[in-house]
Amino acid sequence: MKKFLALSAALSGLLLATECPASAIELAVGQRASVPVTSLKEIKFRKTTRQQFDFSCGSAALATLLTHHYGTPVTEKVVFETMYANGDQAKIRRQGFSMLDMKNFLAPRGFVGDGFQQPLDKLLDAKLPAIVLITDRGYNHFVVIKGSEDGRILLGDPSSGTRSVTRDRFMELWANKLLFVVHKFPGKVAFNAADDWSAAPRAPLGNGINNEQYSQSLPKFGPGDF
Repeated sequence: MKKFLALSAALSGLLLATECPASAIELAVGQRASVPVTSLKEIKFRKTTRQQFDFSCGSAALATLLTHHYGTPVTEKVVFETMYANGDQAKIRRQGFSMLDMKNFLAPRGFVGDGFQQPLDKLLDAKLPAIVLITDRGYNHFVVIKGSEDGRILLGDPSSGTRSVTRDRFMELWANKLLFVVHKFPGKVAFNAADDWSAAPRAPLGNGINNEQYSQSLPKFGPGDF
């Protein structure tokens, strides 16, 4: 695994993504035209912030939540550097970011975020996105619940992009049943958006996460209302 302390410097040197390449298409009359082509991979990360390292899913998930659901654009780099600078750095180096780190990042920005132990249906009825920790093959990974429809849960996965899984599969992956939710927000919240669903094929593709080693720690807040 890449050294944790090297992340901040490495993130500073990331290059912006280049424009989508153009492909030549043969028209019926024999003419050729160049049109931009967007890959499926690009589509899947259009509304989900991609993590740059195998241990940065927490900062990428929070960036996804703010940027694509609460209309507050922020990069993974900013979230990571701020949470690391203001958190328990020794603990973060050992265990990764926690929901408490996320809560502390949100507070000075006017957001109230907390962890709740509540049924999934309560979240879906409230039409609120949430950050959750899933566990697959022994690895822990933060993702964002983006919506639900026809027995499927729509996830913003910092590792593999926007994807959907069956509700039964999600309940298997969601072991600790904790929801990290922004509440008491007065503005409009994006949830279950058609544009998000367009990036998630409704077939049993990639129901697992990448087999990378994630290590995240979550404090256990008490139950509460959304």
